[in-house]
Amino acid sequence: MTEYILHNYFRSSTSVRVRVALNLKGLDYDYQAYALLPNAHKSEAYLRLNPQGLVPALEISDTAVLSQSLAIIEYLDETQPEPPLLPQDPLGRARVRALSQIIGCDIHPLNNLRVLRKLKSGFNADQDAITDWFVHWVHEGFSALEQRLQESETGKFCHGDTAGMADICLFAQVLNNARFDIDMGAYPIIMRIHNMCLDIDAFVQAMPAHQPDSI
Repeated sequence: MTEYILHNYFRSSTSVRVRVALNLKGLDYDYQAYALLPNAHKSEAYLRLNPQGLVPALEISDTAVLSQSLAIIEYLDETQPEPPLLPQDPLGRARVRALSQIIGCDIHPLNNLRVLRKLKSGFNADQDAITDWFVHWVHEGFSALEQRLQESETGKFCHGDTAGMADICLFAQVLNNARFDIDMGAYPIIMRIHNMCLDIDAFVQAMPAHQPDSI
């Protein structure tokens, strides 16, 4: 029995983030899938684990259940420090958190499945309108992210020359964008970093196509 159980969904970009982090840390985990479209994550059993009813959640033996992907990643980094996913210096850590939160706080929440569903059910948005909404908020966030990545602290990856939390968020969001055929031509630095991540097995193995519930 492994120490960790990851409650997640193959296509969820927040789930991709945690899978990458676990892979980078070399941590084994049991994979528990929840199909989001039929609302498996709203079952009584899952709500007892995570009252918010969102994936992912990381169950740690009989100790705790963690929710929110960025909080999970920081927990893993604090308890399993190698390889580090955030820099040691306070300014560097603040920068990586800010880059991560452009995606985690300003893009993803507005484009989450429950928001897209509400646009349709509550505001009669058709698929074209939903796509426009998704694309708008991606470009809002990625335009700022691309500009931030022109800073001198950026190296091969978002911060320096090793992959960390900001790269995890960037990678997962670019994968999510592909579902809406978003033109990424305006974001050469983002795409360069994404392609660097594709050379790392921990990222590749976390991709949706490689998960057991993707079939």
